Amino acid sequence: MSKPAGQPQRRRRSLLSVLGPGLVTGAADDDPGGIGTYSQGGAQFGYAIGWMLLFSFPLVVSIQEICAQIGATTGRGIAQNLRRHYPRPLLRGVVVLLFIANVFNLGADLGAMSAALHLLVPGPVLLFTLGFGILSIALEVLVSYARYVRILKWSTLSLFAYFGVLFFAHVPFGEAMRGIFVPHVTLDRDYMMALVAIFGTTISPYLFFWQAGQEVEEQHRRHTKPLCLAPRKAGPELHRIRVDTVTGLGFSNLTALSIIIATAATLHVHGVTRIESAAQAAGALRPFAGDWAFALFALGIIGTGLLAVPVLAGSIAYALSECFGWVEGLNRKPLEAKAFYGAIALAVCAGMAMNLLRFNPMRALYWSAVLNGLLAPPLMFVTMLIARNPHAMGHLTISRRLAIGGWLSTAVMTIVGILFLVS
Repeated sequence: MSKPAGQPQRRRRSLLSVLGPGLVTGAADDDPGGIGTYSQGGAQFGYAIGWMLLFSFPLVVSIQEICAQIGATTGRGIAQNLRRHYPRPLLRGVVVLLFIANVFNLGADLGAMSAALHLLVPGPVLLFTLGFGILSIALEVLVSYARYVRILKWSTLSLFAYFGVLFFAHVPFGEAMRGIFVPHVTLDRDYMMALVAIFGTTISPYLFFWQAGQEVEEQHRRHTKPLCLAPRKAGPELHRIRVDTVTGLGFSNLTALSIIIATAATLHVHGVTRIESAAQAAGALRPFAGDWAFALFALGIIGTGLLAVPVLAGSIAYALSECFGWVEGLNRKPLEAKAFYGAIALAVCAGMAMNLLRFNPMRALYWSAVLNGLLAPPLMFVTMLIARNPHAMGHLTISRRLAIGGWLSTAVMTIVGILFLVS
């Protein structure tokens, strides 16, 4: 019996409706700072570090799925759960570190976007920085939540630019696949720093707060109850979260792999092993891969930055609002949640100020990585406690499968943090 003509279309529409917080979170993971990190890794070590992204994929999926489940089950974000169930000094320490790390990251991302635009359209870089910052604030504050979510979803398409770069990079795919599937590890300082940088970029605390907060936003938008109050809906909702998270982070890791492979096939093989920013990587590609690869890489930096800047600022606003009990949510009108939107504006303005003060963007990324490396392991540990706490999650504590993945992810990031401090 032939299937109705409309069935494939309904399936596509159904998949699109499932994708949301996880897709945006995954795409935001490939921010301009991350692009710079992956570019440096590919230029310095070639294909030999591709295995890191394959190894990190199940780890980041586990912890992000747990954060999403906490938001969907409790109807509260990470910081609010910390506030309800754990000592206040712990919460305040986490929020302060997150704020500082995100501001450094915002400054570096805004600087990278402006430098990339300058490569395409010569002009005043600082003016570009101000323009990107003001645009990000305006979209997040003034556009309705439903429309803004659609903008963020469509913004994820900017990541396809990096798949396009591969067509111009003349990649020896056999050699690239060996780098991805056959781990090559050395114990020298530079390799350990690359390992720490890639794991720290892939598993970032601001993504924990954002995805949990977005699950709460989605409940408000759909006028549904937290799963702990509506356990019959838990099965379909947890399946949606899993599909959304795996898809978004799969897309993110494939993009990161494309960047490593493209820079390995062009910069590394021609002896260009030192990259200090994403914009420099775009410019360095030009003589080896041509104008199209250069333009796609630069446009990708701008597109991913426009996606990542709101996520970085939004995660700060969620954390501060939950810490101090402010009215929060992108679904709120600006006058309803003045402090929440004020936190978004303050974070972006602080990032712009770093560029106006000509703060070194690589130093900003370095200190962001330091703070994220220090913040991630204890935050992941406490997140796991929340996820297994029946007082917070009711009868919907996370499954054994997720618990194993989450604790393994926490252990790996603890080891990575120790390596970072030692190296």
